[in-house]
Amino acid sequence: MLAAFFIEHLFEPQGQVYFASVVLTVIVSITLHELAHGWAALWQGDDTPRRTGHMRADPLTHMGGMSLLALVLVGIAWGQMPVNPSRFRHRYGHALVAAAGPLMNLLLALFGLTILALWTRWGAPVDGGPEAWRRNLEVFLFTFGRMNFALALFNLAPVPPLDGATVLSDLVPAYRRFLAGLRQPEMLFMIFLMVLFATSSAGTGLFDLADAATRAYLDAWNFR
Repeated sequence: MLAAFFIEHLFEPQGQVYFASVVLTVIVSITLHELAHGWAALWQGDDTPRRTGHMRADPLTHMGGMSLLALVLVGIAWGQMPVNPSRFRHRYGHALVAAAGPLMNLLLALFGLTILALWTRWGAPVDGGPEAWRRNLEVFLFTFGRMNFALALFNLAPVPPLDGATVLSDLVPAYRRFLAGLRQPEMLFMIFLMVLFATSSAGTGLFDLADAATRAYLDAWNFR
C-alpha cells in the first residue's frame, strides 16, 4: 500500500531521520512556496491573500489538515494561495505570481545545499563525526535541497493545475487556447502523473533529476 510505503520509514531504525527530514522539509517548503505566491500577488496589486488571512506562516492555513495527513501517510502534500488575477497590474502578472512559488523552492534548495557544502567543507566530514546529530544534520540538509529541487521541477511542469501551466498559458496565447478547449483538463494531469511513475521506475524520474541537480551543485563546492 502507498500509505505503508512512506509511513513505514517511521518504524525503521535507519529511516526515522529520513521520515522527519521529509515531513519537515515539505511543510516548510510548501508554506514558503504559497507565501511566495502571496507576496508576488500583493506586489502585483492584489490584496486577496491578505484579506483571506493567508499571509501567515501557518502550515494549516496553506496546506489544510488533509494535506498534512496525506504527507505523513503517503508522502504527498499540496497547498493553495487564493489570488485574483484580474487585479494584477502587470500584463504578465499571472505568470509572475505563478513563477514565484517554484522560484522559492529553487532558492530554498540552493540555501540548504550551500549550508551543507559549507558544513562539510569547513566543519564536520561528510561521513559524520562521533556525534549522531552531525550525520542527522547532513541527512536533513541533503533531503531539504533534493526535495526542493524536486518541488521546483514538479511545479514548473506545464500541466494544470501546476504553476508551469499558468506561466506558459500567460506567456503563450496558443497554449492558453489549447487548455481552454480541453473538456477534462484534469486528465492531462493524470497522464502526467503516469509519465512520472513510468520514468521513475526507469530511473529517469523527477527525483532522479533532483538528485542529479543536488549532487552537481555539491560537486561544484568540491563536495566529497
